[in-house]
Amino acid sequence: RSDFVTHRIIIDCDPGQDDAVALFLAFASPELDVLGITTVGGNVPLELTHRNARMMCDIAGSDVPVHAGCDKPMRQPLRTAEYIHGETGINGIDVFDPVTPLQAQHGVDFIIETLLAADDDSIILVPTGPLTNIGTAIDSEPAILAKIERIVLMGGAMREGGNRTPSAEFNILVDPEAADIVFRCGRPITQMGLDVTHQVLSTKERVDRIRALGNPVADATAGMIGFFERYDMSKYAAPGAPLHDPCTVAWLIRPELFTGKDCNIAIETQSELTLGHTAVDFWHVTDRPRNVHWVYQVDSDGFYDLLTERLATYGDAA
Repeated sequence: RSDFVTHRIIIDCDPGQDDAVALFLAFASPELDVLGITTVGGNVPLELTHRNARMMCDIAGSDVPVHAGCDKPMRQPLRTAEYIHGETGINGIDVFDPVTPLQAQHGVDFIIETLLAADDDSIILVPTGPLTNIGTAIDSEPAILAKIERIVLMGGAMREGGNRTPSAEFNILVDPEAADIVFRCGRPITQMGLDVTHQVLSTKERVDRIRALGNPVADATAGMIGFFERYDMSKYAAPGAPLHDPCTVAWLIRPELFTGKDCNIAIETQSELTLGHTAVDFWHVTDRPRNVHWVYQVDSDGFYDLLTERLATYGDAA
């Protein structure tokens, strides 16, 4: 096919059920060339996030290399989220020892080496967890910045407030210093915050459609969502859980499903009360530069149609 552009991407994640679904969506999308996966301490500690990423590669039959990155934030102690994701990070499926190997190279070194070897503006970074690996890479080797085409991340909130503190979303809160480095890096950023991710709810009908596909990836997806949604359905009195992280991958594949606006976004790193807050200048009331494409609306049916259509392709080889 010649009707789409292939994006070369690195996925930086902390699986997490929704990170796992983002990986499945990316692997099934010919528009995306996944150069590598780096993992970070976040939803669960690092030794579980890299194991979980490797499990997803096994389930999906992917040979994308997995590198473990930073096990704790740049300055803060690590906060995790087992109360949402379960003690394995991917409760809802059986855990096994993955065949996919863990690469010896540190995730941050992989990011730096891959970017330095690339053409300018040629690689998209897709972080779906705390921004520790990306912030550390930029801080360690600023020469990588010219190589980054765009950063498409999940994190932050404006109208939805926060999901871990009253004013902060989990990924930004875990490592606000790294987020601050990323948001001030000068490269194009697309941000999927809670304002948009809370619109893509895993209703029973949507999960049933995925489960009905009957292939191992669809089964794993339905199982993980089934566990993951319990917490959010109770917290938000919603008919399903928001699939936060796959929004990043879906935006790369079908940007027309989403509505956004260029805004200035700054990260709070000083306040005990609002640490990790994303200050979204939606109405441009300051003269600060518009550094982020802030996504705030999505065609949620279109999103689930895309996800279901791509997960269906895993049955083709059977």
